[in-house]
Amino acid sequence: MLGLRKIDWYIAKKFITTFFLSLLLIIIIVIIFDVAEKIDYFVKNDAPLKAIIFDYYFNYIPYLVNMFASLFVFITVIFFTSRMAANSEIVAILSCGVSFHRMIVPYLASAALIALLSLGLNLYVIPHSNATRVDFEAQYIKRHNTYNLRDIHYQISPGQFVYIESFSRWNNTAYKFTIEDMDGHRLTRKVSAETAVWDSTMEGWHLRQVFIRDYSSGLSDKVSFKEQQDTVIALNIKDLFNNEKTVETLDIHALNELIATQKMRGDANVMYAAIERQRRLTMPFSALILTIIGVSLSARKRRGGIGWNIGIGIALAFSYIFFLRVSEMFVYTDTLPPGIALWLPNVLYAVIAYFLYKRACK
Repeated sequence: MLGLRKIDWYIAKKFITTFFLSLLLIIIIVIIFDVAEKIDYFVKNDAPLKAIIFDYYFNYIPYLVNMFASLFVFITVIFFTSRMAANSEIVAILSCGVSFHRMIVPYLASAALIALLSLGLNLYVIPHSNATRVDFEAQYIKRHNTYNLRDIHYQISPGQFVYIESFSRWNNTAYKFTIEDMDGHRLTRKVSAETAVWDSTMEGWHLRQVFIRDYSSGLSDKVSFKEQQDTVIALNIKDLFNNEKTVETLDIHALNELIATQKMRGDANVMYAAIERQRRLTMPFSALILTIIGVSLSARKRRGGIGWNIGIGIALAFSYIFFLRVSEMFVYTDTLPPGIALWLPNVLYAVIAYFLYKRACK
């Protein structure tokens, strides 16, 4: 039993050490290239050195760790297991009466530890660091342009709908602004304004040139006119600009609330939040699948050395990442729901892992 414990520790130590060293190396390389790419923006927009280091790169590191975690779990397993096989260590372990099933346990335990770390980062840590990073990018790298949104339809609460013909970000003004109150299928009230200006102090809208129509149970309606009117409704200016960057800054609870709200409103941007939620869950799980594939491919000693194993491993890893990105397109084109589209690569590669594992056990 003591020998098995030493083997477990030996494999786990190699796994964790190689993973974090290789991850640290790629993060340093990525940051160096990122600095070279963005240094013109930093200088042009007078970004403070303290903000560059602590607001941007300090919060960029958790994002990079999570983005590369699954890939480097796979490469790590391929690399050090191939070296163990080349040095006949795998043969020695199996010759001592340790089954292949038992040998893979420390691999899976280490992968599970990394997966849990990635899941925790995904759900709680990275969203908060992303919020600071995205604000920095908006201020110093990708400054907002003045552009208009058009033909916005929202259900802001049960029975209450808003229509905006166009919205200008330059002056935070909505044009042809309409609020409709419905009782079942019957329209009970309609407020139409030529313009609606967002007021951040009152968290509401200043309406100008307002027509108010109150509909009775019959065919007649009561029409009144006001030069201006203030109103507070369940529509914030931020709701108009929720996109893939916005959802990166929300923890899992806020993300679930946003999805529920956007579904109720019929907001087309809900796909960004739905994809982000599924991505946060699927990426950590992939570490376990890729670990099984990596061990199954590299446990045998090959005549050509470890280069062949590393080549196959990298090809599989990149094909997985590519498939994961392609699966998001199924959501954008409304072909598959996010829960199926984002889990499809894991299901497919889990099947591949199963067959490779059964083959490696023989």
